[in-house]
Amino acid sequence: MLDIAAELHQWCEEGRDFAVATVVAVSGSAPRQPGAALAVDAGGTAVGSVSGGCVEGAVYELCAEALRDGRPVTERFGYSDDDAFAVGLTCGGVIDVLVVPVRADAPWRETYAAAAAAATRGGSAALARVVAGPPELLGRALLVRPDDDSGEGHGDGQGPGHGDGASGAAGTLGGHPGLDRTAAAEARALLDAGRTATLGIGAEGSRCGAPLTLLVESSVPAPRMLVFGAIDFAAALVRAGRFLGYRVTVCDARPVFATAARFPDADEVVVDWPHDYLDATEVDARTVVCVLTHDAKFDIPLLERALRLPVAYVGAMGSRRTHEDRLARLRAAGVTELELARLCSPIGLDLGARTPEETAVSIAAEIVASRRGGSGLPLTGAHTPIHHDGPGARGGARPIGSVA
Repeated sequence: MLDIAAELHQWCEEGRDFAVATVVAVSGSAPRQPGAALAVDAGGTAVGSVSGGCVEGAVYELCAEALRDGRPVTERFGYSDDDAFAVGLTCGGVIDVLVVPVRADAPWRETYAAAAAAATRGGSAALARVVAGPPELLGRALLVRPDDDSGEGHGDGQGPGHGDGASGAAGTLGGHPGLDRTAAAEARALLDAGRTATLGIGAEGSRCGAPLTLLVESSVPAPRMLVFGAIDFAAALVRAGRFLGYRVTVCDARPVFATAARFPDADEVVVDWPHDYLDATEVDARTVVCVLTHDAKFDIPLLERALRLPVAYVGAMGSRRTHEDRLARLRAAGVTELELARLCSPIGLDLGARTPEETAVSIAAEIVASRRGGSGLPLTGAHTPIHHDGPGARGGARPIGSVA
């Protein structure tokens, strides 16, 4: 749902009633993952997608029906062997979709609105929703933020203090108060990792009570791409990074080159020695570091630090001869073989790229492969999964949400 947060936030601000359909489970090959959403307002306007087009019409009708009767519903869609043109996924997968009416009188309206607002602002928040289990709990939601230390989030419009009596509690999923505590704790753990996932718990918390399933969607600030070296290849990579959803910083020690006019698509342009800037800035397990300077006086102190940080990706531009010289210098600086193994150099996948734009595609492709665990090989004739769920072999951390 948070993938269309901006549109839903606007609808909430305008007081529109709408229904939101969310992919809550996937098996086999499917075009969208849990959290993907399509919403339909009372006027018939639709935003988002749950299948890339395969079942959108049927889901649209489910949203319209939910708006009329005010009841959440779940529906499973899969490929039809009897009729290839029947409603279903022609890719052969199966998806479960939860449709929730978000009308003015819905008890979860406030929670959905707060979640959409938080995601639109780029803040960190996790939305936990009951997507399977007792019918009376279906669709109920709890919003958890990193600074909610009480174990509760923002719930279903019951007002501050509603819940199990914990200090700062706000709202409830309904049912046993232990459910709120467990859901908030699980949601916060997934938020800390920036992940969207489903989990099974008991309706009384832990494993007690009737089983139910929660979908936890994490909304976190955009991951960072740090581009060192204010060259023409960097300008193309900035555009590719923005397209992939990164917050991009360009850093170079040469003020004549590191200017906002040369990099209008960058979120930030910094004039500083690269290693000094890296020492001073914040990075995390989703940050990617791209070193394009191919100048030892900049590269070596920068890479020496970058390879020891818990970032998702470190790549450096240069020829194979430059790469061998770089490795020798880094070893002399005390960088270990295990640390050197994290370095993607020469940077990018072998696409035969020549222009700055082609090179940016090559680098971006390697970053995606590292992040998603892809091989970088052609899919034609391969027998590997098209969609990868795990982190890459180089230790890349999978975000989300951004929502992921």
